[in-house]
Amino acid sequence: MTTVPDGVEVVATAAEAERLPLPPFLVLERLVAYLDGVGLGTGPLDWQRIGEGQSNVTYLIRRGDARFVLRRGPRPPLPKSTHDMVREARIQTAVAEAGVPVPRILAICEDESVLGVPFYLMEFVEGEVVTDELPAIFRSDAARQAIPSAAIDMLVRLHGIDVTSGPLASFGRPEGYLTRQVQRFSTLWQQSMRRELPAIGLLGDWLAANVPESPRAAVVHGDYRIGNLMFAPEGSPRIVAILDWEMATLGDPLADLGYFAATYAVPDGVPTPMELTSVTREPGFPSRDELVERYREGTGLQLAALPWYETLALWKAAIFCEAIYTRWLDGERPDDTTFGPMLAEGIPAMLEVAKSFAGVGTPGAGTGGGTR
Repeated sequence: MTTVPDGVEVVATAAEAERLPLPPFLVLERLVAYLDGVGLGTGPLDWQRIGEGQSNVTYLIRRGDARFVLRRGPRPPLPKSTHDMVREARIQTAVAEAGVPVPRILAICEDESVLGVPFYLMEFVEGEVVTDELPAIFRSDAARQAIPSAAIDMLVRLHGIDVTSGPLASFGRPEGYLTRQVQRFSTLWQQSMRRELPAIGLLGDWLAANVPESPRAAVVHGDYRIGNLMFAPEGSPRIVAILDWEMATLGDPLADLGYFAATYAVPDGVPTPMELTSVTREPGFPSRDELVERYREGTGLQLAALPWYETLALWKAAIFCEAIYTRWLDGERPDDTTFGPMLAEGIPAMLEVAKSFAGVGTPGAGTGGGTR
C-alpha cells in the first residue's frame, strides 16, 4: 500500500485535480473529509488498487486500524444506466439479507463533489481469488474439483432466492429480460463501434430470432465467474463472498449459467479476453459439461437452450470490450498497457467462439448446437 499520490490516478488536493487533463480516481483531502463524516477510521490513509476489473475501479483503503474497500466507476462521462454504484451497493445489501455471502456495505456516497462519481465503501474480506495461478492451499486434486463445484453450488443457491416479494422484487423486470438484453447491447454497439465487425450483426440477428422462453425469474449476477468469488484463506475451497455486482438484476437465471460456461477455460478451448481464470485449463478441473450437469441437478431446470445463452454471453462481452477498446484508443485508459491493446485481435477471436456456440457462419448452420 502507498501514502504517496502519483499525481495522475491519486492526488492530494482538489486544486491538483483541477489541473489534470483527466480527472483522478481519488482526491485524498475530499475522501478523508468524507470518511471523517461517516466515522470510518482516523488519521491519514493508505491505498492500493486491487482487483482485475476493466470497468469499475476498486481500492483497498487502510486508515488507522480500519481496513475497507472503496468501489467507484471509471472516469466520466459515463454511458447512461451504467456504473451505478448506488444500485450496486443496495442490491448487495438485499442479497445479504437473503443469506448470500457478500461484503457488508459500510457507506454509500451519492455526492459527486467528493470523487466526481458516486461510490461506496464495503468491508474488507480476507480470502483468495482464483485467476491464472492456484493459491498454494488449493493445489490438491480435491481442491481442483471443489473450486468450480463450489461456484456452481453457490450459483444454484443464488438462483433459488425468492424474488417475488421483499426488497429484491424492485431490482428489475424479469418479463422480457432476454429480448431487452439483445436490444440494449445492439444499441450499445452502435454507440461503441469504430471498426467493422460483421459477426456482431450476424450474432445479434440470430439471438433476436431465437430468443428462448425463460424458465423463471431469479437474481442474475451478470458477471458470475470464478474470478469474482472470494474463497476462505484456509481449509477446503469455500466461498466467503461474491464480488462485483455491477450488472446484477432480476431476469433469466440461465444467463448466468451461460456466461459461466462460455467463459470457463477448458484445455482445448480457444482463449478469449474473457478467460479470466485460465488456471482451469490445467489437469484435474471439472469439464464444462460436468458443471452444467451439476447446475441442472441442483435447480431442475431444462438446459436444451444453453448454447443460446452462451452465445449471448460472448456477444455481450465483445460489445462491452469494444467500448473498453474505444476508450483505450481515445487515451482514456492511460495506465492500461495489456488488456486494451489485446482487444484488437481478442474481440474478433471471441466472436468466432460465439459463432461456434450458435452454429452460425458455417455451412449448414443456423439452429444453434454449441460446442463443448
